[in-house]
Amino acid sequence: MLWLIFAIIGYISFAIIFILDKIIVSKKLSRPVVYTFYSTIFMFVALFALPSLGFPLLVGVDWLWALVSGVSFGFGLWTLFIALKNNETTHISPFNGAFVTVFVYFFSNLFLGEQITGLKQVAVIILICSALLLSFEKTRKSVKGFHVGFHVGFLWAILSGLFFAISHVSAKYLYGIYPFWTAFIWSRASTGLVGLFTLFFPAVYLSFKKKHKQTDKINKNKHVAVFIIIDKLLSVVGVVSIQYAIAIGSVTVVNALIGVQYIFMFLFVFLLTKFYPKVFREYFVKKELFIEVVAILLVVVSTALFVF
Repeated sequence: MLWLIFAIIGYISFAIIFILDKIIVSKKLSRPVVYTFYSTIFMFVALFALPSLGFPLLVGVDWLWALVSGVSFGFGLWTLFIALKNNETTHISPFNGAFVTVFVYFFSNLFLGEQITGLKQVAVIILICSALLLSFEKTRKSVKGFHVGFHVGFLWAILSGLFFAISHVSAKYLYGIYPFWTAFIWSRASTGLVGLFTLFFPAVYLSFKKKHKQTDKINKNKHVAVFIIIDKLLSVVGVVSIQYAIAIGSVTVVNALIGVQYIFMFLFVFLLTKFYPKVFREYFVKKELFIEVVAILLVVVSTALFVF
């Protein structure tokens, strides 16, 4: 069960990444498109460097699937950052993950021929129910009130789930044809095209000028840099671990194991809110906390059904 070990390592990494992304997007870099640029543009350089490093080239139409996988991954990040900008991470992360799993289930069945029957189909239904539960959150005006909020943050999270699912399934197709590192490197390198695309947005190219003018904010920028470096190092560990688990296991089952990420993320958020609120804080009321725990437990149950 080597794929299981890599999946768990990857999801624990992403539990931390989600929290760092929320801190960076909401407090450090106010524009998700700017953070998307810094998260993807370095991969564009790899498109030119990889051939000289001796990585084998893909053949024919496989270039298209590598492009689809990489670009959809980049847009998945972008839309996820927008979702995180609008909502709390303990709502967005499980909601987004549930839709990634649902979309992967259908795409892998349709295009890869992965047959998921019996209890696994029940697991998909439970995931959808847990996603709906996670749309319950406290109102902004009254901590006693709740509403079912398919507002803008959740809509962006659904779109992000679609992009990530397209990326995972197209990558799985390539893993079945090429050695892991060949398929992984070329499909991730094309993510840099999204970073290139963000240069057309004023918020991105104007951010370069601001860096030269705002010399009085050097210390703050250093803290931003530390957060981003840690985030990106963990991203490498998380992405490689998850993609390798997908390569040697079932893409649907690996994605269903995202329940591990929710458990650790919820634990980290709760501990930070309680002991280090200046670093990261989410406001919990008892009713909301109960609903989140129930929803996450449902995700864990559905994960068990996928595995067993």
